[in-house]
This record gives sequence, C-alpha cells and structure tokens, in this order.
Amino acid sequence: MIQSFQPPARTLLGPGPSDVAPSVSRALAAPTLGHLDPKLLGCMDELRGLLRPVFGTSHPATFLVSGTGTAGMEAVLANLIEPGEVVLVPVHGYFGARIAEIAARCGADVVRVDGEWGRASDPERARAALGGRQPKLVAVVHAETSTGVRQDLAPWSALAREHGALFVTDTVTSLGCIPIGVDAHHIDGAWSCTQKGLSCASGMSPVTFSPRAVERMRARSRKVQSFYLDLGLLLEYWDGAHVYHHTISSNLIYGVHEALRLIHEEGLEARFARTALVSRAACAGFEALGLELLVPATERLPQLLAVRVPEGVDDVRVRTRLLQQFDLEIGGGLGALKGKLWRVGLMGHGATRRNVLFLLATLRTCLEGEGFRPKGDGAAAADAVFGGR
Repeated sequence: MIQSFQPPARTLLGPGPSDVAPSVSRALAAPTLGHLDPKLLGCMDELRGLLRPVFGTSHPATFLVSGTGTAGMEAVLANLIEPGEVVLVPVHGYFGARIAEIAARCGADVVRVDGEWGRASDPERARAALGGRQPKLVAVVHAETSTGVRQDLAPWSALAREHGALFVTDTVTSLGCIPIGVDAHHIDGAWSCTQKGLSCASGMSPVTFSPRAVERMRARSRKVQSFYLDLGLLLEYWDGAHVYHHTISSNLIYGVHEALRLIHEEGLEARFARTALVSRAACAGFEALGLELLVPATERLPQLLAVRVPEGVDDVRVRTRLLQQFDLEIGGGLGALKGKLWRVGLMGHGATRRNVLFLLATLRTCLEGEGFRPKGDGAAAADAVFGGR
C-alpha cells in the first residue's frame, strides 16, 4: 500500500521558504473554489488592497502573478522591454545576473555592470558604463538573496529619472521584511514572492506596476512575447471585468490573503522593528561565536545574513547535521561563494527570539563537532540584545 507523504516538521531559517504561520496553513487547506467564483474574486480584490501598503504604493496595477518570484521578474521585464532597447543592470549577486539574463532574452541591449558580491552596486560606475547611451529601463535588486546585500534605491531611482527611463526592482527578499517605498522611490515595476517575508507557501509572485509602466506596455509596437505573463491580459482578469485568463489557485489566494492580514494585524512598522531586533541579536550571537559576516553593517539586510564558513569547517557537513539532527534548515552559498557562506533567513513568521537562540545553540554544537572553538556563547550574546526577557 502506498502511504501518504508525511513531511518532517522543520525550522526553516534559510533564504526561503520561511516558516508558515499556522493560520496561513489552515487557510491553504480551505475548500477550493473556481477561479471565477464571485467569493474568490471578492477575496482577490481585498487582497490587492492589503498588498499595496506592504509595497508602499497606491498603484492600481498591484496583484499576484501565478508562479514563483522568477515569474514576477519575467512578467515585469517582458512587459516593459522591447527588442533593441538599452537596459541598465547592476550585478552584485546571483539574482542581478538573472535580471540581466532575462532582459537579454527579451531582446534588450543589456548594459551589465558587475560589482563585488557582498557589496552594494555603485550608481556612478553604472552611469559611466552607459557611455552616453540612453537606457529605457534601469533594473536593480533591492535585497540580493545570494549575498544579503541591501541596495539603496534612491540613487538608482534618480539615475533612471535623469535618463527618462523606467525604474524596476527585485523585492523578492524585502517584501514584508523592510520598507520598499515603491511610490517614494518612483518605482515603475517591482516583483516579489510569497514564501519569504510573507511567510506563505511558494507559487505566487506579488507585482506592482506604475501607471507610467502600464501606459508604456499599452504603447508597445509589438505584443508581449509571453501570453501567460501579458500584463494587459492579467489586468483584464484581476480588474473589474474578470475576463478568464488562466486557472488561478484559489488555495494560494487564501494563503496570501491570510499572510497579508497577519502583517496588517501586527502593523508594518512593528514587523520591520521585530525583524531588525532579531537580526541584531543574531549578529551579536554570530560575532560572539567568532563567525564573520560577509556584508558590512551599512549595506546588510536584516532579514538575510550571510555568514562566512570558518576555515577548516565543512559547509555541507554542518548544514546536513543541522537538518538531520535538529530539523533546522539554513542555506549555502551560490556561485563563487558556494561552500564559503551560510545564508540565514530571519523572515516573517520565522523571525523570532526562539529561532535565533535555537540556531545559535545548535550551530555551536555543529561547529565544535568540526573542531572549531567558539570564542564565546552566541546564544547568551543574542539573549542580551533581546534584553534577557
């Protein structure tokens, strides 16, 4: 007899997915509705109103794309790029490189400006790299998942406006964790995911488009090459007409709605403050253990910390022991940083004092098993930041 699959209960402290709140899990398990059911459409309308403040926008074209964060990335880029247009992309990590790749597949003349992984990109270098060319689009990563770098959006927004270009950004690891300020930074397009800061299951990508971006899309000289990700068609489904486009997952809609409801119940500022406090405590704990952080404090994401693997310690062996012995997941490095980093996510429902203390205690055990001698008590140092309460 084939047995039902029973997943183990894990503590998810990697770069995503993050722990899902119990009420979100219950929402995901609610009865399925048809994709044109009036009750579902009403839930979708309410969801959009809950999502806009989390992005920091009043843009009407704010909704969910069916697919993970990369689907959102592709939706924004495919709708706003026409072949031959110049697109400026600073790259200081894995996902900046993905933007450049997708832009190239859209036929763009990509000006890729590579920087050091682990540091924010320099807009002045990018300006110089343009060499007088006029970009139609400037695309940056707000929260680089591969390195834990936080990119200041203000100078990039100014650079885009200086050239009359649209400004778009990857907020996959920032939505629900830190302020984005779509309207404040004149962002024309942004995309995210549901399994990180929102603490829901993966499978949806929140997106937002400015009126200027929607106008640019409608003025295209040729149709968007993707039917599935065509903004005009998606808006016909999400807006009042609710014209059939695809069979959206009603269960994922319930889950995202509940995840957003929890954010508003807590309060955005309170959520940001909780994330920041948990991050400070974790950083204090890592430093007490004698571990180094990749990113300088001024450019560091609070919700995703990149910790250098100490000399002589086996990255995979430590992560495997954490998973198998303690049911605790953290991430490894990507690209050139593979085997050199641990990526620790403290996002949404998983950003708690308990999780930080659990991680530091179990990580110490694993490090000692590798022959590494911690300098101090990481859990005690973290608890001091929390106030010992």
